[in-house]
Amino acid sequence: MEITITTRNQLTLATLVGELDGKTAPTAQERIVPLCQGGSRVLLDMSQVTYMSSAGLRLMLLLYRQATGTGATLALAGLSEDLQDTMSATGFLTYFTLYDTVEAAEAALAQ
Repeated sequence: MEITITTRNQLTLATLVGELDGKTAPTAQERIVPLCQGGSRVLLDMSQVTYMSSAGLRLMLLLYRQATGTGATLALAGLSEDLQDTMSATGFLTYFTLYDTVEAAEAALAQ
């Protein structure tokens, strides 16, 4: 998995590329959890995530808990239909604000 982190307009964008599974989730956790601190606004661009295992779902739950526990805003953009179905079936989808595109998320989170 490749993770690129950029900041623009007081929004931290983490772009994930590849599979989010047992091999890659620990690295993603190390890189993304520290971003979810009090008052921060974090957007995960999931448009290039091709697969998410239970380890990826655990990471999503951890990120949600970290963000809500510290007062950070966390949103997801570009989830594929398969990932949406997986997160919906597990009940995780209700924890997150979803946007179709990064641009739509940036516009909404800028307000």
